[in-house]
Amino acid sequence: MQIMPKKALISVSDKDGIVDFASGLLNAGVKIISTGGTAALLKENGIDIIEISDFTGFPEILDGRVKTLHSKVHAGILNIRDNSAHRDTMKSYGFDDIDMVVVNLYPFEKTISSMNATVQDAVENIDIGGPTMIRSAAKNFKYVASVVDKNDYNVILSELSSGGITLEMRMDLARKAFTHTAMYDGIIATYFNKLTGIEFAEDVVLPMRKKQNLRYGENPHQKASFYVSCGSVETGIAHASQLHGKELSFNNIMDANAAYELVKEFTAPACVIVKHTNPCGVATSENLLQAYDYALSCDPQSAFGGIVAFNGKVDGAVAGKLSDIFLEVVIAVSFTKEALDILKKKKNLRLLEIRDDLGKEFFEYDVKKITGGYLLQDRDTKTIEDTKDLKIVTKRSPVAEEYEDLLFAWKVAKHVKSNAIVYAKNGKTIGIGAGQMSRVDSSRIAAEKARSSLEGAAMASDAFFPFRDSVDEAAARGIKSIIQPGGSIRDEEVIKAADEHGIAMVFTGIRHFKH
Repeated sequence: MQIMPKKALISVSDKDGIVDFASGLLNAGVKIISTGGTAALLKENGIDIIEISDFTGFPEILDGRVKTLHSKVHAGILNIRDNSAHRDTMKSYGFDDIDMVVVNLYPFEKTISSMNATVQDAVENIDIGGPTMIRSAAKNFKYVASVVDKNDYNVILSELSSGGITLEMRMDLARKAFTHTAMYDGIIATYFNKLTGIEFAEDVVLPMRKKQNLRYGENPHQKASFYVSCGSVETGIAHASQLHGKELSFNNIMDANAAYELVKEFTAPACVIVKHTNPCGVATSENLLQAYDYALSCDPQSAFGGIVAFNGKVDGAVAGKLSDIFLEVVIAVSFTKEALDILKKKKNLRLLEIRDDLGKEFFEYDVKKITGGYLLQDRDTKTIEDTKDLKIVTKRSPVAEEYEDLLFAWKVAKHVKSNAIVYAKNGKTIGIGAGQMSRVDSSRIAAEKARSSLEGAAMASDAFFPFRDSVDEAAARGIKSIIQPGGSIRDEEVIKAADEHGIAMVFTGIRHFKH
């Protein structure tokens, strides 16, 4: 069943395209009712409209808070056209049908994304009349078109020129409308949870918006899309700009996120190379070129086909080195023109530029999916910057250089899949053991992957040592200092092993499991 609307109510915050759309409606014989700033804009552009106060016979009041919340508006939208009782009621009150509602909502999300937004700013951008009209129109989709997406304007005008808006189209518009209001309320609910300090409410809404479709998921037989958390203003991969290369894949995005979340732990020039979400090389240095060389030297074999992240601007010298091997993605705060000219010669290499003008930490859940449910936790943003936060448990204390390596290795271990072991020296990783069922196996693998001597290196473990075997393994490789959480029932045995080998050991009291 097609409908040719006779009256449309237009009230939009995002006015992009609305003048052309309203003009097209007028040309199709649709009378337009409008409100506030939308009405003013349409009149300025020569479009004949009916002011909402003229339509309802009641003025806009309370600074515009009450204008469309009127029985004439909602009866016009909600009445069932082929219900005789409804028709009689409409006639007795002199009410007219409203066959189309064109509404998008106050910019609540944009408002709270501003670093300077106050609670009052946020509250004043909570739309009441808009969602009510949208839901009314969507509920009555059999007779009314609810338009919330400006990308539908041209499609609707095309349908009108072909005889009217089809039922199929109106159902799709209703689907979008309910999603639009659900998203809007979800963002508001999330904001108020944060405002009131409630991290894990009884009911949780996770509003997210599609950024792009993906060719496939982790594997070619899986379908996938990339969504961005609404209301989040934190610097990260979700808000990165792709400057060059093939479309990002599901695995590219996962790996890119792992790489950038690690590299942003460092303030000194740093480089992180990631493969399958695990770092295979990490280094800090005086400049990004040297940091990249050091990171690559840790495990150049695994770096092939990997993701590289920098916490600064990539220049031509760094770009030249990056061009020497096959990489999937390069991430940086920015790229010089020379660097882009060099890297863009690789047709498929994806280049991501990170916005560093956004917030550094925004509360959002770390979500793990299980069949039939979700596990929610806050993100592991805990870190240690000061040696005063470490507990020395061995006879020998670390010297200054060892402390630096311990703290560096600890930051890396936090981002390695459990069981995690990291060997590091002079601000660079030497060996990384990840994702093993046994901690001593991770220790051995990290040592076996080392391409240079571990003599004098620091060792980090993401969780406590259940036995002394990992310490004995480390000592045999020349490790001289260890950082770990502590807390095992065999801590004394582990400390004794360290003392026997002359190793300095410190406890953090913090565990960094990463499943």
